[in-house]
Amino acid sequence: MRLGKTAVVLGGSAAGLCTAGALAPHFDEVLVLERDELPAGAAHRRGVPQSKHPHFLLNSGRRAIGALFPGFEDDLVAAGGLHLMPSMDAAYLDGEGWSARKRSAMTMIYGSRILIERVLRDKARDLANVVIREGVAVTGLTARDGRVAGVDFSTPDGDEHLEADFVVDAMGRGSAVGGWLVAAGWPEPEVRTLDAKVTYTSRWYDLPAERPASWWWRHLVIMPTPDKGEHPAEHEFLVNFFPIEGNRVIACMGSWGLEMPRTTDTFAETARRVRTPLFAAAMDRCAPTSEVHLTRSTGNKWRRYDRWASPPRGLVFVGDSICAFNPFYAQGISSAAGSALLLREHLDRASRLDAAFSAGFFQAQRKLLGVPWSLAMARDQGYECAVGTEKPPEWRRRLLAAVSGPAFSLVVGAAREYDVVDEHFAKVFNLDESLGEMLRNPRVLAGLVRYRVRAALGKHRVPFGFDPRAEPPATDYSPAATTAAAR
Repeated sequence: MRLGKTAVVLGGSAAGLCTAGALAPHFDEVLVLERDELPAGAAHRRGVPQSKHPHFLLNSGRRAIGALFPGFEDDLVAAGGLHLMPSMDAAYLDGEGWSARKRSAMTMIYGSRILIERVLRDKARDLANVVIREGVAVTGLTARDGRVAGVDFSTPDGDEHLEADFVVDAMGRGSAVGGWLVAAGWPEPEVRTLDAKVTYTSRWYDLPAERPASWWWRHLVIMPTPDKGEHPAEHEFLVNFFPIEGNRVIACMGSWGLEMPRTTDTFAETARRVRTPLFAAAMDRCAPTSEVHLTRSTGNKWRRYDRWASPPRGLVFVGDSICAFNPFYAQGISSAAGSALLLREHLDRASRLDAAFSAGFFQAQRKLLGVPWSLAMARDQGYECAVGTEKPPEWRRRLLAAVSGPAFSLVVGAAREYDVVDEHFAKVFNLDESLGEMLRNPRVLAGLVRYRVRAALGKHRVPFGFDPRAEPPATDYSPAATTAAAR
């Protein structure tokens, strides 16, 4: 059903492109206004500095984008994206040592942010009523009678105004829309924040033409050490050797509250001090193709427009413009795609874009965003360096810091040995289920208790804790594989 003539999307990044797909069935024209000149292929641009770092496309995001743009996943893989099973294709250093390889419930599509956006742009441009205008700077909104009714913007040829039946803010963390609304008479929105001082630094490499025989893995993950004693600061890093299209990888190191290397020399030196020598050794076999890219803008920030008594009609928010997350948790694109799909579902049921529509969408979006937000809080609230409105009292922070690591290790350990825990842990990781829902599941709780009891007795179905100084074991410890090997 057509709900209006013109819908305008502010911003042409992943959130804006997904939103264009959601709006297309319901408006005569969908106009996407993007500040940058967009590249024809998969290339970096000024408006997405984080494109130089690894990006996971979670299963919830894959499904949402696939619903908005049928064939997206096939097109992404055809363009070079890698469809992998992390538990089989990643060497994972957690706890005291390497985890075992085994089949699991989770698969992922690996690819660079610039490839994801290029495929999204192609899909959006295939829609006959979607127009992307580049080199456009949005300068304000027009509001009348409680409704956002138009957009002001500037182009190289001068200033323009466009009347709109519906507007979506997808301009990211730095969006000025909230300030424009306050100037138009709406109250300052409540803003919830928590900045755990995450900094991460990345460098791109070409893989060797022939991989060494010991490289059964495609992805290398090094989690922060659980050691509470004296150890090098680099053992606190979260490290990825992340595969992308074109036989390339992104080497990335990140931390909570620590200084990170900024130059190519210090990047290489620092890599030699992380928890396993494999990371630096792998980099040594590759050819660097970029400088070092560092990002500090990583705080969690939720603008609570859903708490306005009378939100503006004709305007909603998608992506970082309403809720931005610590990028470590790979929730951004998937959460934005989920909001865009939610918007389409509400538009499908709507007969008019009135106050009831706005209130209903904001409340449903609040519930959707609450899942990734609670996951980010569960980890970041435990760090002493964190600041913001959501920083807990010191006694609670200490408690979180003390229990979050062991609790995570318990879940990971139980997931190795019990399919039901693995299945629900994968759902939580992929934003298909909240952490609370998983921990209220009786079968999951039984698996956690069973694993804890067996671990106390020294009985494990799947080995773990392999020497981090050695190569990660290539053995497939999946139940079917181990049974066959024993015959």
